[in-house]
Amino acid sequence: MTHEREKSDRVVVPMKPSNDVEKSAEEMAEGRTLAKGNSRETTASRTQSRTRANSGLERVRQAARKDRKQRFTALFHHVCDVERLRTAYLALKRDAAAGVDGETWRHHGEALEENLADLSQRLRRGAYRAQPVRRAYILKADGRQRPLGVPTLEDKIVQRATVVVLNAIYEEDFLGFSYGFRQGLNQHNALDAVAVGIWSRRVNYVLDADVRSFFDTMKHSWIVKLVEHRVADKRIVRLIEQWLTAGVHEDGQRTRSAEGAVQGGSISPLLANIYLHYVFDLWVQRWRRQHGRGDVIAVRYADDFIVGFEHRRDADAFLAELRERFAKFGLELHTQKTRILEFGRYAASNRARRGERKPETFDFLGFTHICAKTRAGRFIVRRQTMRRRRQAKLSEVKTELRRRMTLPIPEQGAYIRSVVTGHARYYGVPGNGAAICAFRFDVGWLWLRALRRRGQTRKMNAERFRRIAARWLAPARICHPWPSQRLDVTTRGKSRMR
Repeated sequence: MTHEREKSDRVVVPMKPSNDVEKSAEEMAEGRTLAKGNSRETTASRTQSRTRANSGLERVRQAARKDRKQRFTALFHHVCDVERLRTAYLALKRDAAAGVDGETWRHHGEALEENLADLSQRLRRGAYRAQPVRRAYILKADGRQRPLGVPTLEDKIVQRATVVVLNAIYEEDFLGFSYGFRQGLNQHNALDAVAVGIWSRRVNYVLDADVRSFFDTMKHSWIVKLVEHRVADKRIVRLIEQWLTAGVHEDGQRTRSAEGAVQGGSISPLLANIYLHYVFDLWVQRWRRQHGRGDVIAVRYADDFIVGFEHRRDADAFLAELRERFAKFGLELHTQKTRILEFGRYAASNRARRGERKPETFDFLGFTHICAKTRAGRFIVRRQTMRRRRQAKLSEVKTELRRRMTLPIPEQGAYIRSVVTGHARYYGVPGNGAAICAFRFDVGWLWLRALRRRGQTRKMNAERFRRIAARWLAPARICHPWPSQRLDVTTRGKSRMR
């Protein structure tokens, strides 16, 4: 089998390549000699024309596609381009939190052209300096807090412009089963790939793995070394080093570390993909080709990944070698959250024959995946909303309704509609209709209780609330097609398995 490397053909299974490109890249990640040669790209003219700026990146993209070993020496001027900086600024969220300097999107835009011109000049003469990120926290579904970093507005602009430039190279390198934070791909593409891969291939066992504190444990030295496999422009590398070592500002103190990429900036997801591209993706590609005895599928979304196997001995060997592989690059699998489970079209019958219970389930990107059958008796992978995610969202809604208790009903209704609609847009997959309907009912019940607490003179009766709910409680609808249908569209009818 050969691996389809076309952008339009997103594969689930790491296939055998027709050359040694992946092997060479992986060997470089293990500390071997870097590929020789400089970029042969044609430098784009320094202009504010969006057309010419895009054509310059197109030449970079074509060069990256043509030669997988080429190192690019002239990329920095693409980042400094005022038009690209302006595009990056306009792509930022208008109401995003400010960094340590307090600069907001709207205030910066009052003198946008002067600010962008000044930023461009400081980048060109080397006067730009990355600022520490402001520490912030968000609540996770399990009740813990996830640390985030809020960069300054200028850092956000330069990071986003840098990501656009580097994506011209790495979108040609990243493998088809890498879905996280990539152009034109989202969580549902990865979910479709998992469902179709397990359904269409001979998968009997699934590795459900969890990387312990991935973003906090990436080694800065390895990040820089892996980026330099493709990027020989020292000014780009210095920018990345600045963002990695700028540190975190919290409670009046600035702290620095030799490892970790703070989540919150535009550059962190790309660096994470580059890190795991060399550490995991290319290694999986080679392992399957050299050691796999049966079918092996893989799907990765950022640091979350699922690997399926035909044989249990393949799964055991893969997990043992993966632990060693990760340890070499400073990563570690979570012991309690990493497991191999029997899962697939024959899992239920095999376990019943041995007198065991139903097949175990696994969680991936907010869904619990279950071995199930259609009414016609065909095997499918049923996906249901994770119970922990559902309960966490309902708790959030309950708290928010208490805070909004005195607001007019139309304002509360607009919030309720956005919650129910947003939930259905993500979790509204075929087979999950009962779960999203139950979520809608629970949200309505929480709203009714909140309305009944508003006053003592006029209680909210059932009939009145029914009329309110009919107006503001959005219906819970299935918003996504069956996985195989969408997969056929995104791959243009090509098989991921060839």
